[in-house]
Amino acid sequence: MPGGTNLPRVGGFNQAVVLDAIRTGGPVSRVELAGLTGLTNQTVSNVVRRLLDIGLVTESGQAPSSGGKRRTLLSPRPDGAYALGVHLDPDRAVIVLVDLAGEVLTSRRLRLTAPSDPADVVDRVARAALRLVARSEVDTSRLLGLGIAAPGPIDSSDGSVVDPPNLPGWGRVPLVDLFADATGMSVALDNDATAAAIGERWIGGRARAGSFLFVYLGTGIGAGIVLNNTILHGDSGNAGEFGHLAVEPGDRVCHCGSRGCLGPYCTPSAIVDDLLRRHGRAAADRIGVTGTPDTLHRDWKCLRRAARTGDPAARDVVRQVARRLAQAVRGTVGLLDVSRVVLGGEALRGIEPLLCEEITEAVNATSVARTIRPIAVERSVIGDTVGAVGAASLVLHGNYAPGWGMLTDG
Repeated sequence: MPGGTNLPRVGGFNQAVVLDAIRTGGPVSRVELAGLTGLTNQTVSNVVRRLLDIGLVTESGQAPSSGGKRRTLLSPRPDGAYALGVHLDPDRAVIVLVDLAGEVLTSRRLRLTAPSDPADVVDRVARAALRLVARSEVDTSRLLGLGIAAPGPIDSSDGSVVDPPNLPGWGRVPLVDLFADATGMSVALDNDATAAAIGERWIGGRARAGSFLFVYLGTGIGAGIVLNNTILHGDSGNAGEFGHLAVEPGDRVCHCGSRGCLGPYCTPSAIVDDLLRRHGRAAADRIGVTGTPDTLHRDWKCLRRAARTGDPAARDVVRQVARRLAQAVRGTVGLLDVSRVVLGGEALRGIEPLLCEEITEAVNATSVARTIRPIAVERSVIGDTVGAVGAASLVLHGNYAPGWGMLTDG
């Protein structure tokens, strides 16, 4: 957790540090906050008074007595702020409205009938998002903005997505400006895996404090990296291109041109194809897999269900992809020296136990640091909507998480 500073000019930074400590520490007293943040008791008292006045925290009870006056406990106030989040996938968008605690108040899944037309996508999604807010009856004066989680690559300098491989025809699309114009809101943009990691950090509280690698599997695969509570973006804003790690010298060509990338072997379409290659038509028919592009969502659902219920062919191909993922995770964990790996994304629904098992075994069998501490491999605390909730968390995190920008503003 970042330490605070007692200099008057960075009150905004101190507010963020104290709010972050309250969020991640659970109900906590002012005295405890001084120890957690490195701020003086007087500075903590002043900051807490300000956070109470603006409605971001609340006094939520009292700590058990230790012989003296009982200490008042502080917690985040869920209705203190709201954010919209949109996760854009090639054929659908997931839209959520969340409160300061990250709880999803209402949501909508919107099928995209013309995904190759960015203007149509922005128009339909923006209108659906505004309707979601109108129906919710939240205090719109506390609605901070809209976050977008999109397939990368992202050009953070102008808020654009650039030739996303699963969205043909998009080229360079200025999503931040387009959504700002369509909604009249402040808009934040990041790639879906990084947004998911930010959401996990924001909502996970104590369980996600520190460092972790977030492995995201949806239509494609990616990773988000949190080191010492800080999101790693990289120089171009595209850190975490996990699918381009070279682990499989095979015959599938990645969209980058390489034949060794992990990505082409770890997507739902690739795993369905593996089932047909390895086990043939009879196994596919038994599971209910058709193997055509227009039935991919249904095929993937059938394959996951079969793996959960013990079908040997389905479990074989899922374990195969788990072993490939495990090798990539093992190398990344060794490079970053993180003690936790988190798995998330809608495509993982129901098969997380198999993946966790394989990855746990791989990283703890060979990790350089395994004799010092084990590597935990866990499911996302958010669940299926991690992309959309992560998008909303871009807004909450951008406004309230302590960062160096707060030290230099003004």
